[in-house]
Amino acid sequence: MAYVQEGLGHYPAALYYLSMALARQPRLATWRKMADLARTQRLTGYPETWRQDLQLTFRRYYYLGLQGLLLGAVVGGTLLVVRRQRVQRGWWVTYGVYLLLTGVYLNLLGTERAALVVRPRAALMAGPSAGAAWLTTTTAGDRLVVQGQQDTWYQVQWQGQEAYIRTHDVLVVE
Repeated sequence: MAYVQEGLGHYPAALYYLSMALARQPRLATWRKMADLARTQRLTGYPETWRQDLQLTFRRYYYLGLQGLLLGAVVGGTLLVVRRQRVQRGWWVTYGVYLLLTGVYLNLLGTERAALVVRPRAALMAGPSAGAAWLTTTTAGDRLVVQGQQDTWYQVQWQGQEAYIRTHDVLVVE
């Protein structure tokens, strides 16, 4: 679909389909295609840095690592319960720390939510209100990292600062 949309000149739609593919199967080649397409259309939010490559590689193996950690938690917990009479207190503490680190991996290192701007000239505001200070106008196809939601506004990261955009101006890719 992305190839067809790019051929038709619908670059925001092509970037949306590429983002959906990237969310399902993170690959460096897909990201590089998105960054190349965004560079030719002068869009923002598609960094080509070693940090982005590292983050993408981590996202690629996130669920495999999570499965390994959860399998270790089940096996470790089962062994501790079966041998509870002969197990010292230190093993239970170690198991608790392991579960805590698994919870940190699960909750803090998850994937980021990104949003693609779908309306040309959508306004980025300093606050979640139409009366807030205007920051800039975005282009259809710009990519923003979603940090939260307040009413009908998404809180997004824009050039290192917090900004707000209306929910109907973007499509969220999860």
